[in-house]
Amino acid sequence: MTVEVTRHGDVAVLTFTDGGVNLYSLDLHAEFDTALDALEADLPRALVVRAEGKLVSGGVDVAQFHARTTKADTQALYDRMLELPDRFAALDVPTIFAAHALTLTWALEVALACDVLLATPKAKFGLVERVIGLTPTMGGTQRFASRAGVARAKEFVFTGDLYDAATLERWNVVNRVIEDDDFDAAVLRFAEHLAVGPTKAFGAAKQILRHFESGGVAEANTHTTAIAAELFDTQDLQDGMVSFLTDGPGQATFHGR
Repeated sequence: MTVEVTRHGDVAVLTFTDGGVNLYSLDLHAEFDTALDALEADLPRALVVRAEGKLVSGGVDVAQFHARTTKADTQALYDRMLELPDRFAALDVPTIFAAHALTLTWALEVALACDVLLATPKAKFGLVERVIGLTPTMGGTQRFASRAGVARAKEFVFTGDLYDAATLERWNVVNRVIEDDDFDAAVLRFAEHLAVGPTKAFGAAKQILRHFESGGVAEANTHTTAIAAELFDTQDLQDGMVSFLTDGPGQATFHGR
């Protein structure tokens, strides 16, 4: 199993694989932590998360659940698992998850923690924990609901069915279905478009939306002006205003500072 990060200019691409069906394990999670530590120490201006192999993921190694002998140990495992999508959600740069094929359980929960979910037409998705009598433990239920609504989240989790990318695009879970012979190249182009934007302003938008998710418009409004005011010290805002006044809209070059 490997988790590797490559750099393409201002875009970082995190690729995971276990050489098989990309099952979640604690060892794989530890490799994600190492990669995320390095990314946090040297943030790119956009991050793509993708899998290598025929599947994005076939799910979780159920043996690690069955090996737990107490309720407390079981919760400790679930607490550990939840840390992974939460780390992606906490990044203050645009994050894009690329789903090229079947994406089950933990991988979908990571995808839902990313800002944008892009998929090929052949991708399918499921939170299938019902097959072992479990409910999703890595935030998938609530993050699905934040995109598609509570009723759709109930349907998705209760049925445990596989849903295609077109359906989930219609439900606002998948942002875009990309029909392109070179999906990876198309995803990279999308990421590069975000990476040349005002990165600090995107991070501010993510902070505001976190407040919205936790407390709605009223809570977000409480924090919006202070978050936006912090951008006063950024080079991108100062240069962007000068460019707008001098050259008109859409001419500014941003540097992520």
